[in-house]
Formats: sequence, C-alpha cells, structure tokens
Amino acid sequence: MNSPVIDVVIVGAGPYGLSIAAHLNKKKVSYRIFGRPMQSWQTMMPKGMLLKSDGFASSLYDPDGAFTLRHYCDETRQPYADVGIPVPVDTFTSYGLEFQKRMVPHLEPVNVASVRRVPQGFEVKTETGEKVLARRVVVAAGITHFAWLPPELASLPREFVTHSSAYGDLSPFKGRRVAVLGAGASAVDIAAILQDEGAEAEIVARRKAITFHDPPNEPRPLMERLTKPRSGLGLGWRSRLCTDAPLVFHAMPQDFRFRVVRRHLGPAPGWFVKEKVVGRVPLHMSTELMQAEVKGNQVHLKIGSNGDAKELVVDHVIAGTGYRVSLQRLKFLDDTLRHEIHAIEDTPVLNRSFESSVPGLYFVGVASANSFGPLTRFAYGAMYTAKRISGHLAASKG
Repeated sequence: MNSPVIDVVIVGAGPYGLSIAAHLNKKKVSYRIFGRPMQSWQTMMPKGMLLKSDGFASSLYDPDGAFTLRHYCDETRQPYADVGIPVPVDTFTSYGLEFQKRMVPHLEPVNVASVRRVPQGFEVKTETGEKVLARRVVVAAGITHFAWLPPELASLPREFVTHSSAYGDLSPFKGRRVAVLGAGASAVDIAAILQDEGAEAEIVARRKAITFHDPPNEPRPLMERLTKPRSGLGLGWRSRLCTDAPLVFHAMPQDFRFRVVRRHLGPAPGWFVKEKVVGRVPLHMSTELMQAEVKGNQVHLKIGSNGDAKELVVDHVIAGTGYRVSLQRLKFLDDTLRHEIHAIEDTPVLNRSFESSVPGLYFVGVASANSFGPLTRFAYGAMYTAKRISGHLAASKG
C-alpha cells in the first residue's frame, strides 16, 4: 500500500515555522509541522535576557493578526508597550508556546532526523522513525545549527569552553571566573546576567568599544520621524527599506546583498543592559584572542592588544561569537540533497518565493538573509515570510 503524499512538511517550530503553519491553515494547504515549539528560545537564550526588538515587532503572525504579543500581555496582565518596554525572553517564549497551542494545535513535537529526495518529492524521517512523503519541504530551522566558535577554542573540551547558545540558566557559574568573548548583544547580555548571578565576568573583544542601542525617546519630533522612520528593525531609512522592500533587496546584485547582510544591524546590545555592564564588568577591548589552552582546571587565554600580549586565567570561556549560516551544518539534509542545492558562501540561493535550486525545497529565517536581506535575520521577518511563502505554496499545491 502506498503512503499518502502531503503537500508540505515544515521543519522547525519557532516563530517562522509556526507563523507559516498558521497561514497555511487558512489557505487550506495540507501540511505537517515537526519540531519542539520555541526550542531555541527555551534552551539557547539566558534566563533574564530582554529582547532588543520593540513590542510591536515581537509577535508571531497569524493571517488575521488575532493573537499578537499585545493580546497575550493584555490577557496575562503583563506590562506591554509598542515601544519603550523591553520584552523579557521568558514572556516572548511563553507567548510563542500559547500561539502554538491556539494557532497550530496539531504540531508534532519531534525533531526531523533526515530529509532526502524521492520520486514523489521528499521523504522526511523523524527521530521516532516515522517516514513522511511530501511534495514540498520548508526548512525553518532557525539558528540552532549555526553557532560559531573561533578556531582557537573549537578543539577545547566543552566543560571549559561553550558557545553562548548553550545556556538558559547561568546560575551554576556563581562564584566562578568567566571570560565572555565578543561585544555584541549575546555576549554583553550573558556578561551582565553572569554578574547578576554572582559570577566574575570579563569581556574580551576586538572592537574598540561596545556600541549600545540608544534608548527610545518618545514622542519623537516630526523632523526626526521623517529623517529616521521607525520600522520593525529599528530607526532609519536603511532599516525601513529592508522591512518594506525585501523583493527589491532580492533583485540587487549579489555583492551588495551579502555586504548589507554582513554590515547592517550588527549585534549591538540593547540600551537597557548598559548600566549592568559599564563600570561593573571588566572590559578588554581592542583585544585579540591569540591562544587558549586548558591547564589543570582552568583556561589560560593569551590575549593581545596593540602589540602587547598578556595572560587571562579563567574557570570557563563563553563565546558570544554569533552564528554563521552553513548548509553543511544542516545534518538532517541528506548529503546528496545538500550537494544539489546551489549555494554561495555555503548559504542557499533562493528565488522570490524562498525556493532553492532544488524544486520544492524552501529555506526561511536566517538561512534566507543573503537573498532577502537583514529582515529575515529577525523574528519580525516571519510576517513577510509567512505571507509570501504561504501564498506561493497555496497557488502551487497539488
């Protein structure tokens, strides 16, 4: 007996996967969605962290806008403002879980183990061993697979060196000395929370200084609103164009697109964490990590600044060194399938509907940023993505 073939499988149940599923519901497209809901938000974000995005830009998206973060905060009587009140990661995660229960109740909370091409389209195998046939697959894997460690640290034992994504709870570091690498949002957030938890945190970064976001100044004068319009990615015309015209960005030359994605909207920490870091956490700025080795129960870091080298001895190193999209890190994609995907700098080249060079295989979220711009590096990009891809999938369903 032949197995039924469904229209779409969604791999991943974060803001992008759940928003796309909610849109497919309304368009009557048959699909299954696999993944543990809001997994990276539950396990990879430190407790106590605040989102940099404004409240109005921190929702998941159903086609009717029936359950936004504002709705959730009103129901649960939590503080909320479109602008000016930072959103705790715990609030956003709880909201995402409630969105899933209401809008995507048939989510299957198991991870996908493999995806391979078959004559019917794709065979998706879950970690439980179930095999599902689908005409199209949407990879909404988020950042989970893309954590990047500097080569100086990559070979050291994990009990001494970890990526910032490894922690939800930082309380076990109480009383320990921890070096945090990086000066972006994840590194600075972790250093601040470590300090709050009673650890001795120190920041080591190549940048000359930490650049914090400016606090909101509402209401803004008319001229400022004209010269620096607000968008879901922040203030300014560059960000506004990124949110309003992703298809224009898609049409731009490759070098331009890649350069903008690398440089625009770097990982600057939020304004609200500044007072927790400046004057409280020792900063080693304009400093390179030259060497790292474990001696006994400590990590000895050789760091250099302006030609001078010194040693920093700590109990643990946390690398807040960000994420680098690489198709090679998506191990659930069959090797043959992965090699068929046209890629530049190991990121998939996508058409205007998020489809890769393999017909029926789509990538969304951070993996689509080099095609659609900085918008899709952030949860706010799920709104545009869900509308665009669901319309395409509905128009071309079997």
